[in-house]
Amino acid sequence: QVQLVESGGGLVQVGGSLRLSCADSGRTFSMYAMGWFRQAPRKEREFVAAINWSGGSTYYADSVQGRFTISRGNAKNTVYLQMNSLKPEDTAVYYCAAGEGYGSSWSGYDYWGQGTQVTVSS
Repeated sequence: QVQLVESGGGLVQVGGSLRLSCADSGRTFSMYAMGWFRQAPRKEREFVAAINWSGGSTYYADSVQGRFTISRGNAKNTVYLQMNSLKPEDTAVYYCAAGEGYGSSWSGYDYWGQGTQVTVSS
């Protein structure tokens, strides 16, 4: 059973950085691709970044390419999202997800965390 818990969200000023973590308490973490998605108020959930099961391949939304970095530590059952040069439009609830697929579609992920709020103030 996959159980995902995000942490690391908070309030940060424009241009600042945050690192989100997502830990899985199960034993099958290394079998799954992992993704980060976000949802801003009155907007649909959107893809942010994904990483395959081994960590050897990553994929980013154009809006975060060059600013965000996704990584994973399979020994710690954790996936990370390092967010730099944050902008007000990055404000959203961020969700991590696990699935057998690997890509930008939310439907490819079977397990979701509860989300963590990121607020970028100007």
